[in-house]
Amino acid sequence: MKLEVGHIFINDIQFASESKIENGVLYVDEEAVKAIVLEDEKIKGVKFDIAKPGESVRITPVKDVIEPRVKVEGRGGVFPGVIAKVDTVGSGKTYALKGMAVVTAGKIVGFQEGIIDMSGPGAEYTPFSKLNNLVVVCEPVDGIKQHEYEKAVRLAGFRVAVYLGELARELTPDETKTYETYGIMEGKEKFPNLPRVAYVQMLQSQGLLHDTYVYGVDAKRTLSTIMNPTEVMDGAIVSGNCVSACDKNPTYVHENNPVVHDLFEEHGKTINFVCQILTNENVYLADKMRSSDWTAKMCRLLDLDAVIVSQEGFGNPDTDLIMNCKKIEAEGVKTVIITDEYAGRDGKSQSLADADPAADAVVTGGNANQVIVLPKMDKVIGTEEFVTIIAGGNEHSHREDGTIEVEIQAITGATNETGFGYLSAR
Repeated sequence: MKLEVGHIFINDIQFASESKIENGVLYVDEEAVKAIVLEDEKIKGVKFDIAKPGESVRITPVKDVIEPRVKVEGRGGVFPGVIAKVDTVGSGKTYALKGMAVVTAGKIVGFQEGIIDMSGPGAEYTPFSKLNNLVVVCEPVDGIKQHEYEKAVRLAGFRVAVYLGELARELTPDETKTYETYGIMEGKEKFPNLPRVAYVQMLQSQGLLHDTYVYGVDAKRTLSTIMNPTEVMDGAIVSGNCVSACDKNPTYVHENNPVVHDLFEEHGKTINFVCQILTNENVYLADKMRSSDWTAKMCRLLDLDAVIVSQEGFGNPDTDLIMNCKKIEAEGVKTVIITDEYAGRDGKSQSLADADPAADAVVTGGNANQVIVLPKMDKVIGTEEFVTIIAGGNEHSHREDGTIEVEIQAITGATNETGFGYLSAR
């Protein structure tokens, strides 16, 4: 399967009377995008704002971050099974608006939504502070259930992203990158001497607003399965998560998954990137055993030499992570796992809820319990009302001087477990 991704660089966003892209500037007709959001009767009102890198601006509580894209050639459309009809994507040609994102925000859905600071020390922990962000702040109708509100805001963000992506359909990309994988036998013949490597991506699927969707299907309703890695670039996986902000994968991360991109960089050079294996993170032991069994079985059937396994979330999913690692290693397939840590504010607690000697090659996204003081910002998009109850906050988080003391767990993307972040070690 072959996909060309054309990059349209967006250097600025401005509100205007007409939506268009000119000379690297995205002009947004506020009334047009308002009408798109209010198509859903569960949303009573919406406000739009623009947050740019370096500004004294805080966005909170953040629901999702989405990169606008448009399918210009090939089967299907972006966000298949969610916005576009169900069709196999991942081939042809797609354009992406780089350097910007749609950020959905609004009244909190659960206890676990996040913060994006566009400047200051908090900005150093989130990749989304480097983007020009069109922020969509939704107001739900009265009496709406949390899961209904989550769905309404999620779909509104996708509709806005698709609308903006369409503005690029007739443009010429600033650059184009090509990604190609091969059938099992074809790949083995083409790269006979290269190790066969796959990416096992664990998807958050614990329910109760801890959800991820694959072609529109809730991941907890699926068994482990195989996908071509180019499919994620067309939005085949989207976020419905209200988990801890630091290590959830917003839709933007799925579209730009760095594990996928890094493996493609080595594809045909040092490795044969065979496929992407999707598996879920359920709450019952039997479901965990079933999914990890299937994942290990596929690794053996595909005759893989090695896999990279990325986790999403922490705590309960640590068990899924170690089960996958143990069983895949037992099949003779070398395994590297990517996780993050909840090692306490002093860093001395047990980092994961589960462990095993087979997990001897580990990449960490950092310690989510690390404490940070965020300065008072000149402007808040959304509300700071919930910083005391989001994951990583506490009743003392909001200080009298306007600063906020939280664990980096509260910062969107701070310890991302695909490596989509900035923390490192010395």
